Amino acid sequence: MLCAIFQLLFLFGIHAPVKAVALKCEYLSNPIGIDAPNPRLTWQLSDDKQGAKQTVYQITVGTDSLAVSNGQGIAWQTDKVNSSTNLIAYAGKALQPYTKYFWSISLWDKDGKKIAAPTIASFETGLMGIKNWKGYWISDDHDINTKPASYFRKTFETGKKIVSARAYIAAAGLYELYINGKKVGDHRLDPMYTRFDRRNLYVSYDVTADLQTGKNAIGVILGNGWYNFQSVGVWDFERAPWRNRPAFCLDLHVTYDDGSVETITSDKSWKTSFGPIIYNSIYTGEQYDARLEQPGWDTANFDDTKWNGIANRQAPSLNIVSQAMQPIRNVEKIICKSMSKINDTTYIFDMGRNIAGVSQITLNGDSGTIVRLTHAERLYKNGYPDQSNVDYFLSTPTRKSDPFSTDIYKLSGKGQETFMPRFNYKGFQYVEVTSNKPISLTKESLVAYFMHSDVEPTGSISSSSELINKLWAASNASYLSNLFGYPTDCPQREKNGWTGDAHIASETGLYNFDGITIYEKWMADHRDEQQPNGVLPSIIPTDGWGYEWGNGPDWTSTIAIIPWNVYLFYGDPKLLSDCYGNIQRYVNHINELYPTGLTTWGLGDWAPVKSKTPVELTSSAYYYVDVNILAKAAKILGKAGDYAKYSTLATKIKDAINAKYLNPKTGIYAEGHQTEQSVPLCWGIVPDSLKAQAAAHLADSVAANNFHLDVGILGAKAILNALSENGQAQTAYRLASQDTYPSWGWWIVNGATTLYENWNINAPRDLSLNHIMFGEIDAWLYKALGGIKPDETQPGFKNILLSPNFVTGLDHFEATHTGPYGKIISSWKRVGKGINYAVTVPANSTASIVFPTNDGKKVYANGKELSIQNNYQLQAGSYEFEIK
Repeated sequence: MLCAIFQLLFLFGIHAPVKAVALKCEYLSNPIGIDAPNPRLTWQLSDDKQGAKQTVYQITVGTDSLAVSNGQGIAWQTDKVNSSTNLIAYAGKALQPYTKYFWSISLWDKDGKKIAAPTIASFETGLMGIKNWKGYWISDDHDINTKPASYFRKTFETGKKIVSARAYIAAAGLYELYINGKKVGDHRLDPMYTRFDRRNLYVSYDVTADLQTGKNAIGVILGNGWYNFQSVGVWDFERAPWRNRPAFCLDLHVTYDDGSVETITSDKSWKTSFGPIIYNSIYTGEQYDARLEQPGWDTANFDDTKWNGIANRQAPSLNIVSQAMQPIRNVEKIICKSMSKINDTTYIFDMGRNIAGVSQITLNGDSGTIVRLTHAERLYKNGYPDQSNVDYFLSTPTRKSDPFSTDIYKLSGKGQETFMPRFNYKGFQYVEVTSNKPISLTKESLVAYFMHSDVEPTGSISSSSELINKLWAASNASYLSNLFGYPTDCPQREKNGWTGDAHIASETGLYNFDGITIYEKWMADHRDEQQPNGVLPSIIPTDGWGYEWGNGPDWTSTIAIIPWNVYLFYGDPKLLSDCYGNIQRYVNHINELYPTGLTTWGLGDWAPVKSKTPVELTSSAYYYVDVNILAKAAKILGKAGDYAKYSTLATKIKDAINAKYLNPKTGIYAEGHQTEQSVPLCWGIVPDSLKAQAAAHLADSVAANNFHLDVGILGAKAILNALSENGQAQTAYRLASQDTYPSWGWWIVNGATTLYENWNINAPRDLSLNHIMFGEIDAWLYKALGGIKPDETQPGFKNILLSPNFVTGLDHFEATHTGPYGKIISSWKRVGKGINYAVTVPANSTASIVFPTNDGKKVYANGKELSIQNNYQLQAGSYEFEIK
């Protein structure tokens, strides 16, 4: 229907205004606090005409918006560049800190006609170097075992009219910033978690509207986060080398109407006190005593004579950089689905879906009444919270005083009270509320907030199968539940940045969300954590755990796979360039340890159904993937010698795998189990002459297993792609749409709203109900059924590879993805015995379609048969085809 409307408008010569849209700096809209000396500028051409493309661009950058709008660049102005690129790095005069720059983009269309008016956006630099900080790092004088959170305040006066004000704050731990009685911004859990003794992040705020002429007050609350980890767990974060009492550094720049600038900083003039947050743990929960609240503590006229002086502290690291990324927010408010009242002191709330985030309760009660909010993913048959699916990892001596996934609130008794934790999040569907005195609650007394890095959705899936639609939604829910400034494995038990889970789910993330800033930050974490010999830990960031377990190439291939996928999806080589030396050191280390080309270093096909795949086969395959990516990166970055060297090494590894594990007569690898067969097919290890035979055997193996899975997470990543990319798409779909054990659908028919950690929903352990490690099925929907793939020769969807599979069992299917050039649509539906296929190619890009016509059907456009061989080329525009 959408394509038909476009075609109708086109026939009548009606078009939307042609303009540049989606202007971004460092992949953010009008950001402040940019530290990059050469920030990247990106845009899109909005032009719905057939064949629309940009032929020329011109960029102007300056500090005067009017001058820039008139094409007069103060800082930088390019020539008229004959190019269709929409990504360029700033290359003008050196950018100055604390400065707002405006930039405009002028475009010329496919006919060489200039678009009427340039589009203007802005970016604002931050401190651009540690030397520009004026504030001191401050804390209180308590030690790491002190439980209450520290509150800080300072008053100051402004005697002149304020033009603008910016707050820059870095923290070791977590913070919330307040000015004149109001919380600044809507971020949660700032700053993002890093290896604190190697890199710290600061956040920038426009606080102009928060200040007033005359007396003002600034307040800061510090939380522990991962910095002062006070819970006890098997990952040893309570013994982290950086651990200390939380601290912060703040600069508040105030610009007045006379041009003068005043900087209010964190220094000895601040005061500190305890408050109502008597304990907080990113891992377990928060404890809050409302009787200890100090109303107005963050306002100018508050009496702080009983507050204490602060303590100066050494900076946690000398690498303090801007947090230029999408923040964590309370993205979605979730209303309780149902409530069960057990008695006057026990209530069970069901949120109706599994999420990562927090609950918020509103209630009345006597002063000192203790309310406990226990969060869980499931319930026992008696209706009480069941945490046994994660208990294995959490049996610690501190469990009674530091209960898992539990907030404890003590009422003030001053009327209606509302509580939501500040420095914590949990994975849950159910909340048990218990109290030591009777309280009266209703279903409306408790709401939840789905928290995650607030990345913009870029993809959608819609089909005639309710199961497929629910699988896509569940995969996205698990992906977002595990995105908190870095990708995690699960939000309830660990919150760790497991590398294997993340690279397996990276395509799912990139098809569905604009997550480049999160991945770039996490790859910087990788660079912080890499040992000089190239070794990476299995969880990143880490306190030191994971360097000797779980970190073979099957897991820590993140260092190569994620930069490569970001390059494919965004067409931006910067992350590949930033990580090139790290990939190289990593690959060289494996080569030194395993000179034959085969490696046994790794965890293997984690959480399989029943069959066991040799670790050497899967780890060597990922070693090949890493080396192959390194060779490609060398070519892209102009390193000819490295390209030759690592291409040769990649061939050596592939040959070694095939020599040991491939039967060249049958096309079977090892014993021919699903993972053994699919991993070599998926990752390009099978010789071209044997791909069809190997895929046929894999399809036979799946059929022999009654079209059910027999894989772990490495096999789950590979198997659907291995089938659909080698002529077995129908078998892949039967596998993907299965709804009995073991399958993805088995979770859904049993009520799952997120993906699980184990195929067996009754497993006694390793059964988080919100894991992303089996999430490749989501990306597969785009690649195989929608057929949308990036072209590595023209990355960033400059040229779109379209190869849909019109599988039996679906009446219609639509995939959309908004890439760097705009929205791509691939949609098909059955009409009689044929297929109607609709495509939208965004302006300034092209597409190559491979139609699945091996069943003898022909392709028609506007009633005329198309002469197609290997593929059909499309310019920008909307098209409809008939396959019959």
